[in-house]
Amino acid sequence: MKTAVIVFPASNCDRDAQTTLHALTGQPPVMVWHRDAALPKVDLVVLPGGFSYGDYLRSGAMAAHSPILREVKKHADAGGLVLGICNGFQVLTEAGLLPGVLMRNQKLKFVCREVFLRVGTTDTPFTRNYKKGQVINVPVAHHDGNYFADQSTLQSLQDNGQVVFQYCTEKGELTADSNPNGSLLNIAGICNAKRNVLGMMPHPERHAETLLGGTDGKALFESLMAA
Repeated sequence: MKTAVIVFPASNCDRDAQTTLHALTGQPPVMVWHRDAALPKVDLVVLPGGFSYGDYLRSGAMAAHSPILREVKKHADAGGLVLGICNGFQVLTEAGLLPGVLMRNQKLKFVCREVFLRVGTTDTPFTRNYKKGQVINVPVAHHDGNYFADQSTLQSLQDNGQVVFQYCTEKGELTADSNPNGSLLNIAGICNAKRNVLGMMPHPERHAETLLGGTDGKALFESLMAA
């Protein structure tokens, strides 16, 4: 599987994504600078976490207008795989590749801890190696992860099986206490209607090997390789 990682000013999880992809695919991803006007021919494009452009305006808003995003959109429109993690999820919503918006956390505080997620669907290239309803443990680290959309969009996401991950308890219950940021429907990750674009606030690349304290995120990348 050929991969690329987009690097913005103030990206700080690009190396995490690079290391994980290299370890699991056996070949290093192409690191693509945000000003580049061309995207190499790859299967997967990753938009990593961080604070692109210092989170000025809104998180991800300025990065969404970077030259390379035009190529990422073309890649997605052609059926290529796109994964946005944390700030990458914010960029995807700001660029219109995913619906909704990520707002400030409900308690207006940066949240950095491990959370439990319930897998909402295995009908995506990102989740086929999980089981529907499976509870996994993945870290979060964000200040603007509060997912919001209007009621019709939320209903559409549910009806079409586009809610991929939800914050939950260790037993899989969707509770307010298990929600670290106030996201509607406890949403932690969604995909587009074609299922080739996934945005998620938690960091699967940080739980992809035992030395990092967990491996629950590894199956996401293994799912992509199987796809």
